[in-house]
Amino acid sequence: MSTFLGIGLGPIQTGIFLSGAVNGNFDRIVIAEVEDKLKESVNTSGRKISINIANDNSVYLETYNNIEIYNPLNKDDLPKLIAAAADADELATALPSVKIFPQVASWLRQGFIQQPLRRRFIYTAENNNCAAKELEKAIGKEFPETYYLNTVVGKMSGVVSVEECAEQNLQPLCPGADRGHLVEEFDKILISAAPGIENRRVQNLYVKPDLYPFEEAKLYGHNAIHFLLGMLGEQKGKTYMSELRECPELMRKAAFAFTEESGRALCKKYAGYDELFTESGFNDYIQDLLTRMTNPFLRDAIARITRDLPRKLDWDDRIIGTMRLVLEQGFEPIVLAEGARLAAGKLFGDCPDAIRNGLTELWPTTWSQEHEKLLLLIINSNKN
Repeated sequence: MSTFLGIGLGPIQTGIFLSGAVNGNFDRIVIAEVEDKLKESVNTSGRKISINIANDNSVYLETYNNIEIYNPLNKDDLPKLIAAAADADELATALPSVKIFPQVASWLRQGFIQQPLRRRFIYTAENNNCAAKELEKAIGKEFPETYYLNTVVGKMSGVVSVEECAEQNLQPLCPGADRGHLVEEFDKILISAAPGIENRRVQNLYVKPDLYPFEEAKLYGHNAIHFLLGMLGEQKGKTYMSELRECPELMRKAAFAFTEESGRALCKKYAGYDELFTESGFNDYIQDLLTRMTNPFLRDAIARITRDLPRKLDWDDRIIGTMRLVLEQGFEPIVLAEGARLAAGKLFGDCPDAIRNGLTELWPTTWSQEHEKLLLLIINSNKN
């Protein structure tokens, strides 16, 4: 009997791994979820989970049947999850942070010990390029046929409150659930390699021998331009990303930053590695993403894109990290600096000294010429 075990019941789990497991025809699909109310809603409504999927023209519904959900914090459920971990051929963690791994690892380890030689593939989807290593470290015991795999999730998705579901004619996860999931139709999720990975059952996973270049393309391409568009849209008083389709000047600016700044830098750094990092390959990537980012059926709120500014202005994150990459490869991040200026102004105010002091607090403490160059690009960007 083939078993899939998903850990966490967010939109990444349902929209990627649960969907992929159902299409992979697993005999048994089990989910670990710590919210009892959500667990009970699914269990009392026939063990069915529905998600809303947005394509270019509409939103449609997919429903998955015979889903078993158990709460690892429940003493009656925990033995069932340990048994599922022992039997699982493929697992997927989709948790808010790798910091939760030690809690999950304690019961996963108990399951793995029961069948120590079973071949397992574990997909980690915590938006952290060290997630696989972190989970393996948390498990703390070697299982020779257990493989921990990183992922690059280029799929946009979100949680929708039950009130928003009613307003937008969307379906909650199940009758009685307090939320729904709205995910885009995009289904090409990249994973790292492992012996025997060609025999996996979960669908729509694509193996790359080295994920790191694609992780950088995601963070310094996809995420960076998404954030830039959000800041530009917010400046124009827009509410949803789809409204930017009505602003051709903003879309042209974002396309320029994607093509001539982050795109040129990524293609130079990873030239010859993959078709993606060619002029034609990256241009296709850009056009696809700009269309997907502004899909009206995703109802993607600009406030969601522009939240958590201290993290997004961090040294290695999507906007500053991308500017650093562009400079490193010999180009000038002029439009990206404008996005950083809007974010820094929102967070610290428009005074250059306030921006300097604020970014000094966020960035590494040893100030260098690179720090100064970035700061001046940001402060002076409104003069270009």
